[in-house]
Amino acid sequence: MKTIIEPFRIKSVEPIYFTTREERLRILKEAHYNPFLIHARDVIIDLLTDSGTSAMSSEQWAGVMRGDESYAGSESFFRFESSVRNITGMPYIIPTHQGRAAEKILFSITGGKGKYFVSNTLFDTTRANIEFSGATGVDLLCDEGKQPALVAPFKGNMNVAALEQFIQEKGAENIPLVIITVTNNSGGGQPVSMENVKAVKAVCKKYGIRLFIDACRFAENCYFIKKREPGYADQSILAIAQELFSYADGCTMSAKKDAFANIGGFLAMHDEQLAMECRNLLIITEGFPTYGGLAGRDLEAIAIGLEEVLKEDYLQYRIRSIEYIGEKLDAVGVPYIKPTGGHAVYLDAKAFLPHIPVHEYPGQALCGALYTEGGVRGVEIGSVMFGKYAEDGSLLPAAMELVRLAIPRRVYTQSHIDYVAEVILEVFKQRNSIKGYRITYETPLLRHFIAHFEQL
Repeated sequence: MKTIIEPFRIKSVEPIYFTTREERLRILKEAHYNPFLIHARDVIIDLLTDSGTSAMSSEQWAGVMRGDESYAGSESFFRFESSVRNITGMPYIIPTHQGRAAEKILFSITGGKGKYFVSNTLFDTTRANIEFSGATGVDLLCDEGKQPALVAPFKGNMNVAALEQFIQEKGAENIPLVIITVTNNSGGGQPVSMENVKAVKAVCKKYGIRLFIDACRFAENCYFIKKREPGYADQSILAIAQELFSYADGCTMSAKKDAFANIGGFLAMHDEQLAMECRNLLIITEGFPTYGGLAGRDLEAIAIGLEEVLKEDYLQYRIRSIEYIGEKLDAVGVPYIKPTGGHAVYLDAKAFLPHIPVHEYPGQALCGALYTEGGVRGVEIGSVMFGKYAEDGSLLPAAMELVRLAIPRRVYTQSHIDYVAEVILEVFKQRNSIKGYRITYETPLLRHFIAHFEQL
C-alpha cells in the first residue's frame, strides 16, 4: 500500500485549546517573542522539542504500575540495565534523571580548562556542560552537512581528516573525548554512517582517545543506515545498533527521545575506573546508583521503550512522516535542510528570510511568524542558540540559521502534519513582511531558553 498508517491505535486523548490570531499576537509579545516562554496551553501544535513529549504505549503504562520503588537494588533498575546492556554491550550502566545530567557528570570529571571535546556537532546542553567545566567544544562537521540544500545520505558525518589534524595541533593528551551525535541534531537531524563511525574510531584508537556516542536518537540513525548504507539492508535495527555501539568506549543518552520516556537518561561505558568516578558524583548529585534520580516506574518505562523503538514498522512510519512534510515544502520551494532528518524538519531561515541579517536573528523571527500564523511552536537553532560575541561586542554568528520543527513520537496524526505544512506555506507567502528581532535580556549559558526579544 502507498499509505503508511500509524502503527498504533489511540486509547487516550488530550484536548487542544485553539487560540485566535489576535490572541497569539498578544501571547507572543507577553512571552518576549521567545517560544520557550509561551504557556503550553496556548500552543496548538507543539514542535518545540521531541524530548519527553512522546506518547507512551499501553505496555509502558503497565510498566509504570509495576515499578519497584526500592531505594537500593530495585528490580526495575535491573530490567533497565539489562535493556541498555543488550543494545550497547557496555557493562557499566548509570541511570540519570535526564541526558544533561549524564553530560554534567561526564564532563565534570573529564573536562577542565585547556581541554577540548571534539564532535560532529555538539547540541546546546552538551556544549554548555563542556564550557561550564572550563573546556572547549569543537564541531568538525563534514562539508556536505554545511550545505542545507545539498541532498546527501549522511550529512551528519564527522570530518575525519579535520579530526586528525585537530588532534595533531592540540595534542591527544588535551582531548579527553571525541563525541559522535546520532543523529546530528544541530546539523538538521542528519544521520551518521557506520563507515564514518568506524573511521573516527580508528583515529581515536591511533591517538588513545576515548570515543563516546551521544545516543539520543540512535534507533532513527540505525534505520537510516539500514536504508542508505550498503551491506545493512538485511540486518535488524538491533543488530545495527549493537554494531554501532561496539565502536564506542561509552555513551550518553537522554531517554526522553528514542526511549519514548517522559523523563530519564543514562551513562554507559566500558571503563571501570571512569564508571566508579561517575557513580561517586552521581550519588552526590542524582541519587543511589540503582535509581539515579529516577523513580522505579521511569526505569520500567525506559526499559520497555528501548525495546519498542527498535521495531521497524514504527521507524518506517516515523521517518516517512518527516519526509511527507518535506515533499509539501518542495512543491513550492520552501528552503529547508535536505534531505529531511529523523526527528524534525529544519527550515533554512537564512534562505527563507534573506532580507533579515543574521544579527537580527532570522530564525527567531521565523519562529514568531509560525506561532502567530498557526499556533505552531518551533525552536531556533542558529545565532540565538549558538552565536557568540567578539571582543568588540559584535555577533559571531552560527554556521547556519535554522528553525527546528521537532515531531513528538506517536503524538500527532496525519491531519496535524498536514496542518503544520499549511502553516509553513502560508508564512512563506508572507515572508517579505516578517521583521527581525533584537535581544533585550540574556544569560551567559543557554540563553535561548529564557532570552527576551523585541521586534524591530
